[in-house]
Order: sequence, then C-alpha cells, then structure tokens
Amino acid sequence: MPTATLPKPSFYPWLIVGLLCVVGCLNYLDRMMITTMRSSILAEIPMTDGQFGLLTSVFLWVYGLLSPLAGFLADRFNRSRVIVGSLFVWSIVTWFTARATTFEELLLTRALMGISEACYIPAALALIVDYHRGATRSLATGIHMGGIMIGQSLGFVGGWLAENHSWNYAFGVFGIIGVGYAVLLALVLRDPVLPEKSSLATEPEPVIRFGAALTDLFSSRNYIVALTFWGLGGIVSWLVVGWLPTYYKEHFNLSQTVAGLYATGYFHTASLVGVLTGGFLADRWSRTNPRGRILVPVIGLVIAAPGIFIASSTSVLSIAIVCFMLYAFTRTFLDANMMPILCLIADQRYRATGYGVLNLVACIVGGVGLYAGGILRDANIDLSRMFQFAAVTMLISAALLYTIKPKPEDIPERPEMENKPVLK
Repeated sequence: MPTATLPKPSFYPWLIVGLLCVVGCLNYLDRMMITTMRSSILAEIPMTDGQFGLLTSVFLWVYGLLSPLAGFLADRFNRSRVIVGSLFVWSIVTWFTARATTFEELLLTRALMGISEACYIPAALALIVDYHRGATRSLATGIHMGGIMIGQSLGFVGGWLAENHSWNYAFGVFGIIGVGYAVLLALVLRDPVLPEKSSLATEPEPVIRFGAALTDLFSSRNYIVALTFWGLGGIVSWLVVGWLPTYYKEHFNLSQTVAGLYATGYFHTASLVGVLTGGFLADRWSRTNPRGRILVPVIGLVIAAPGIFIASSTSVLSIAIVCFMLYAFTRTFLDANMMPILCLIADQRYRATGYGVLNLVACIVGGVGLYAGGILRDANIDLSRMFQFAAVTMLISAALLYTIKPKPEDIPERPEMENKPVLK
C-alpha cells in the first residue's frame, strides 16, 4: 500500500457520488431491461411464464448468494478496484447475453451477470459513506440510489429497442458502453484514507476476516431485525418491478412499449425523486433526532402500502399510475437510508460485508417471490392479488424497522469533518 497521501479538494467526495451514479444506472439498466422486452424474447425463444420469471430469479439468487463474499472483498481489499472490476465483467456478460439463442443460454448469462454485479453495490455504498461521514451521508447515498432509479426508469428503452431493432441489440449496445466506462473509472476512482486509519496510529489494525465479520454482525439483535425487514422488502420490490410491465399490459390492454414506459419511466422517475427526498429529510431530521434516519423510511413504508393496494385494486388507469408512483416515491425512503442505518448498528469495519448479507437475504426471498409470481400466474392467480399481499408485507416491514435502536455513529455529525478524507 502506498505510504504517501495527498489532500484533495472537497468536491472529490461529491465527484465520487456522481461517478458511481452512472455505474448504478448501468447496473440496474442491464439487469432490469429484460422485463420490458418479454414479448420480443418469447417470440424468438419460447418459454413459459414460470421460465421467464426464472430468468430474473436466477440472477437474484446468484447475486444474493455471492453478496456477502462480495461485500467482504470490499471490506478486506480496495473498494475502488472491486467496483471497476465488477463493472467491466458484467458489461462483458451483458454483451454476451445478446448472443444467446436458447433459454438455457439466456439463463446462464443471467447467472453470470449475478456473479459479476454482486460485487458492486456493497463496495459502492461503503465507499460513499467512507467519504461522507456526517450530515451529508443519507443524501449522498440517496443520490447514488437515484442513479439506480434512473437505470430502472430507462428500462423501457429495452422494450423500445426490442420493438424497433431486436432484443439482442439492446444488450450489445449497453455492454459496450459499460466496458468503456469501466476504463474511464479505473483512471479516476480512488479509496480514501480514513481519519481513524491514519499514519498516526501506533498499532496496525487486525486483518479483516470473513468469519469474524459474520460473527460480529449476527451477534447484534438490531442487525437480525434489519435482515428481516430488508428481506420482506425484497419480496415486495422485486415482485413489483419484475411483473409491473406485464400487469399494465394485461390489465389495461397496453402495448409493450407503453406498458414498459408506465412501469419504468413513470414509476422510477417517482422513485428517483423519492430517494433524494428521503435522503434529504433523514439528514435534516438526524441533526435533532438520532432516530431520524430510521423514522423517515418507516413513514415512507406506511404511506407506500395503501398506495400499492389501491393501485392494484382499481380499473382506472390514471389512478393506478398515480398510486404506483406514490408507492415508488415513498418506498425508496428506505433505499436512501439503509446503508446509513447500517452505520448506526454495525461495526464500521464490516459495513460492506453487512450490506452484502442484507443483499443475500433480500435477493433470495425476492427471487422466490418473482418465481412464485410466474408459477401463480401459470395457475391463473391474478397479479393484483399478489400486489395486495405485498402491501400487507410492507406494513410488517415498517413495524420491524421502528424497533431498531441505534448506537451512536462512529464519528459525530460535524460539518467541518465532512469531505476531508485523503486518497491512497
């Protein structure tokens, strides 16, 4: 590890957020656009609804299973290199997805994408909270999650390109874009040297080990509660995101492109505004209430639940759009604050590992929810009933989140300490 460090101007922590916003956008665009091109894919590769649901489920299961190990790599080694490597590999896999000609080949590429994308989110969020250590933590995290929302909102581009060119074309284009951006990112992205890890320390820190990290995390009641409500949230999020384009298309007799626009463009635009709002409100409230980062997402979930219930119960398209957007707006208050909440309850050495385990639980149960959605559809169970079940699940998640009792953050929220790390 280099011994010399150079101070950087205060804009660099925000530059980090901006750079990673683009990566987050590509991350979710590459994984989610397949849901908006269902008809085009089925025209060339016949499969059942259960098999189509399995395409996203297998991605989630592989992604989730590897997330704890991926988070550990980000805690143990250089976060920036983990991020760049993940982006490069999943972009190559995205390009190869365009070459799939059978269901089995498509399933394999989705599994490979799960492996490569697993390393990104824990490393990216941990890097952001390393740079934003006080009163901007939730907003910085929320802005990055906003990049993810933009990627989701652009998912309709996949359906549009599939109708006007082919489904293969979209995967080829975005695979090439990702490879190019990975090269750029390798030149500018760096880890900080945190104050507590400065050269003034008299003894070297012990090596971070995977088993020790898991033992420490699971010894905390708060962390186990967080795993539970985050897992329930994963069922809801992936069920809605995976099947909402189909719901719009079938219930309101829309074209694939229009259904994809409502299910991604409108929906994730609301998510983008919501994640920024949730981050801003939590930062402001946390200045006077140590539970502010917890209470903001609790309120969001309580509002989101009736939103999705009404949206899935109406036969009026405009009401459904508005209520699904209300759900998207308030549900993402939690996304902006999950890593900041983790900072309140977990050892700072194990943040990426902790988030990786959260991803594991959310993705495994989310994948089960997606696959079960396809199986239930094959059994002629209406999607509206599944969405109504999701609304009840969100209320349970809100109740669990409210019981979290934070410990003091590792560094006091002092604005003068913000944006002061140096690079290594």
